[in-house]
Amino acid sequence: MSEARITNALTIDVEDYFQVSAFAPYIDRQDWDQRPCRVERNMARILAMLDASQTKATFFTLGWIAERYPQLVREIVANGHELASHGYGHQRASELSEAAFFNDIDRAKRLLEDLSGQAVKGYRAPSFSIGQGNLWAFDCLQRAGYQYSSSIYPIAHDHYGMPDAPRFAHQVRDGLLEVPVSTVRWQGRNWPSSGGGYFRLMPYALSRWLLQRINREDQQAAIFYFHPWEIDPEQPRVAGINAKTRFRHYLNLGRMEARLQRLLGDFQWGRMDEVFLKRTSSVLADKAPLTGVAAHA
Repeated sequence: MSEARITNALTIDVEDYFQVSAFAPYIDRQDWDQRPCRVERNMARILAMLDASQTKATFFTLGWIAERYPQLVREIVANGHELASHGYGHQRASELSEAAFFNDIDRAKRLLEDLSGQAVKGYRAPSFSIGQGNLWAFDCLQRAGYQYSSSIYPIAHDHYGMPDAPRFAHQVRDGLLEVPVSTVRWQGRNWPSSGGGYFRLMPYALSRWLLQRINREDQQAAIFYFHPWEIDPEQPRVAGINAKTRFRHYLNLGRMEARLQRLLGDFQWGRMDEVFLKRTSSVLADKAPLTGVAAHA
């Protein structure tokens, strides 16, 4: 099966530049409202880019953003994209108690559903912060009524990661799927292959090859993600950050939009719910592995 016959999942984590977890030591969340917000203009460019390429995607949206920019939520839905939850306040699941985590994800889901008039099925934890130490988070997601999560990154990383987790979609609770972001298995190790800072760091040809490998060799749909601030090289610079954080956040912002244009043309993309959830019932019924593979329309 060639990659052209596989619909991959395109995802956008809707947050602004001052809300990234790496900036938490430098920016007090109490000061967020005083920061110049750029998410609307960046989202307008993303929605136009997707419309031009006739691509549908999933937008994991912060409740904090949705509350302040409700029209943005409505535009996502009106353009045929999936609205999903990124929690309310962009707090890592690993830093919250079980009760606080449930309150955050439940608040965000209710808010997004009230604004959009549609059910919110999916959730992604900020900084992929569900791991071995807080698997109770899946109980909370099930209780809140989510149908899938995309919250585990099966790699070793200094800020997140669960390298021994399954690489592909699997049921973690009754009625709840975990759909990890994509990795390539090579030399006994999982390598990041799903976007974000790695997509800005690596040459585009390497990123394309990694995604093709998942489609061709693993026969699986890939999951790709990025953030609105990653197409915004003119965003305000945050003072006082360390060199590693500066490198990771600002590297190749000016090249990101052109790379995304190439990515949209090189692969077939769709929404998370349509790539994965549509096959859930039949897969569970016959106990076949969930692949997320969908034929070209």
